[in-house]
Amino acid sequence: MLFLGFGDAARVWCRGAQVLSGFPVLVGFCFLLGRDMFLVLAEVALLRIVEVLTADSLHAFGKSLWFQPSGLLGRFPPFELTFPDSCFRGFFMGMTEGGSLGFDVGAAGSEMRHLGAPSLEVKELEELPEQWRRSKLAWLCKELPAHKAGTLVRILNAQRKWLRQEDATYVAVHCMRIRENEAGFRVYKWMMQQHWYRFDFALATKLADFMGKERKFAKCREIFDDIINQGRVPTESTFHILIVAYLSAPVQGCLDEACGIYNRMIQLGGYQPRLNLHNSLFRILISKPGGSSKHYLKQAEFIFHNLVTSGLEVQKDIYAGLIWLHSYQDTVDIERIMSLREEMRQAGIEEGKEVLLSVLRVCSKERDVEEAERIWLKLLDSDGGIPTQAFVYKMEAYAKIGEFTKSLDIFREMQKLFGSATVPAYHKIIEVLCKAKNMELAESVLDEFVKSGMKPLMPSYIDLTNSYLNLGMHDRLHLVFSECLERCRPNRTIYNIYLESLMKAGNLDKAEEVFNQMHNDETIGVNTRSCNIILSGYLSSGEFVKAEKIYDLMCRKKYDIEPPLMEKLDYVLSLTRKQVKKPVSLKLSKEQRENLVGLLLGGLCIESDEDRKNHMLRFEFIENSGMHSVLRKHLYDHYHEWLHPSSKLSDDGDNIPYRYSTISHSYFGFYADQFWPRGQPMIPKLIHRWLSPRALAYWFMYGGHRTSSGDILLKLKGNLEGVEKVVKTFKAKSLDCRVKKKGRVFWIGFLGSNSTWFWKLIEPYVLNDIKEEFLKEDGEASIDRTEETRNISFDSGSDSDGNASDYSDDGSNV
Repeated sequence: MLFLGFGDAARVWCRGAQVLSGFPVLVGFCFLLGRDMFLVLAEVALLRIVEVLTADSLHAFGKSLWFQPSGLLGRFPPFELTFPDSCFRGFFMGMTEGGSLGFDVGAAGSEMRHLGAPSLEVKELEELPEQWRRSKLAWLCKELPAHKAGTLVRILNAQRKWLRQEDATYVAVHCMRIRENEAGFRVYKWMMQQHWYRFDFALATKLADFMGKERKFAKCREIFDDIINQGRVPTESTFHILIVAYLSAPVQGCLDEACGIYNRMIQLGGYQPRLNLHNSLFRILISKPGGSSKHYLKQAEFIFHNLVTSGLEVQKDIYAGLIWLHSYQDTVDIERIMSLREEMRQAGIEEGKEVLLSVLRVCSKERDVEEAERIWLKLLDSDGGIPTQAFVYKMEAYAKIGEFTKSLDIFREMQKLFGSATVPAYHKIIEVLCKAKNMELAESVLDEFVKSGMKPLMPSYIDLTNSYLNLGMHDRLHLVFSECLERCRPNRTIYNIYLESLMKAGNLDKAEEVFNQMHNDETIGVNTRSCNIILSGYLSSGEFVKAEKIYDLMCRKKYDIEPPLMEKLDYVLSLTRKQVKKPVSLKLSKEQRENLVGLLLGGLCIESDEDRKNHMLRFEFIENSGMHSVLRKHLYDHYHEWLHPSSKLSDDGDNIPYRYSTISHSYFGFYADQFWPRGQPMIPKLIHRWLSPRALAYWFMYGGHRTSSGDILLKLKGNLEGVEKVVKTFKAKSLDCRVKKKGRVFWIGFLGSNSTWFWKLIEPYVLNDIKEEFLKEDGEASIDRTEETRNISFDSGSDSDGNASDYSDDGSNV
């Protein structure tokens, strides 16, 4: 809706001439015919402009038609030109916050235009009897979209005496019509805080749909929840748009949210999603590696069930994907796989290579060699040759029934066919030979693996050392372990094997040295197994004082002590302590406190209960980030005693999840009050006192990024005042930086030589594995945060509010 001050006719005509050369003649001619004829003919002319202009040029044209009321002709009230929704529908599609993503996940986005939505009726300005109200509303519609959130709220607060629900609704709708949806959302949130507010389902639906189409899923979800809280069921379009917005976002956790909204769409709303929405969600479920996707089996089955019960077409890749998910389960449902294959045959769908490979994977787990051979023959006849994974699955199938020689023959056949074996094939054949206790042949194949230059080698070294441990060949294990240290980056698993070997060999002094090395190296660390091994050695040799120290460490870290060792400990502790099982009070160490400051600045979340008495830390890591892969293991050990029981590994393995949380505890109250008051991230007023080099190092590792040019960026959430305090603290450390805001997130950039000085400041506290990657020339790829930092340039303005700020020595802001 475009508001034109009548006294600005000449300027309207001139601006129109800049946009489209033909129509200004018609618009200008209308000005001579009087107000009523002008309204009719000008609307026709501008509607014609809408039909031929692109979205971007229309947006530029629309924003140029804002004018202050003329002093000379100020007696004329503002009037309006109304555009039907059909004129705007085209250019609302495909828009994002950054403008770089098309609104299309599969084809789900293309069906949104066919979904119904409640009609939103708003009075036009000319229908309002008071001229002053028309003028003030026109002024608000002009001013609000041009301001940031804080100023916008202050302007609205100044109008409280006369603004009504209908007036605020009109302003919010106007903002949506000119594509200023952020301003419309802020007006809507301001309305909700007023005493006269009445929930408007049509307004909430329209605004939620627009926010979702722009990929602002958080705001769309906020309005979606408002509708639910009012006891209403969102429209089908709102469900659809919110799901697509979640699926389009690269943010971790959005897929789970999309699945939840999809389920509620069917179970709560009673809607039948469109075919493309089913397919888009299903394809994203199976787009991750098998180990990550297998947890989505129930969701995939639910989508398949809805497709069948709705009478929609079940495509070939849906069948293939579902069988693929079943093949990765720990306990395979063979009957279900057979049922799906039978349905494919009845539907006339040929089993492709993906289905055959999934079935072969199942055969390798179930020791079904006969079926594996039948699938093998089908794969040989398929187009494009046999996949390399098929050799691995066939090797495993024969190894399960004890035919290790046959597995080796398959491996040699693969080498002959392809010229070289793959990394998974080397891992599998070495594992098979170790289980067969053919250590000489296993070492021979490992030597071939090393000479091939392929990596990683660590899984094969673990299999080899574990076999030597079980066979009691400790001298040979020591040689293989030393060889592993030269060729690989060691991990805790192989150190634990070596530590146990030393204990069994009776070499307690060397075992103590290795344990201390593990404990002091943050990238390796100790766990329950390590402590139990060394504790067993101390108790067996009568080193009771050292045993008590390990016992205290295990109590502090909440490691489980093996029952046989606990019986011995009870006697030892009874000799020196009056109370054996004294309660251990949890307390953060100085290092844990410093680290927590950096982690909270980098984005660590705190969840509080309703009374804000107990608080929980939620750690979340990016799966495709090499830096986060190292950091999650370190923090898991570093805060092990605080972890919630559901987050602790039952088998004491190394498969640490990418999400885990602490217990709810009052000890985190200080950090919740300082960094997460009212459940939102905030920068404390005293942050300048807590920015130690260690805190900065953990901020960088958890919420930082290194660009290809060597610059360092730090992610930060909070208000501008808090960001300025952080920047001043850096300046006090002789570090100049620039600030860029993208959405709700600030990015602090250390450019050029400043990045070098920043790195020197934090380097002593950065984990060794991350430090090595940082110093490599190609290290940037392994610690990348590409999705979050894409299109961030400190030479351009902010993506949302204002320009990039340059905090230099002279204090100027550019």
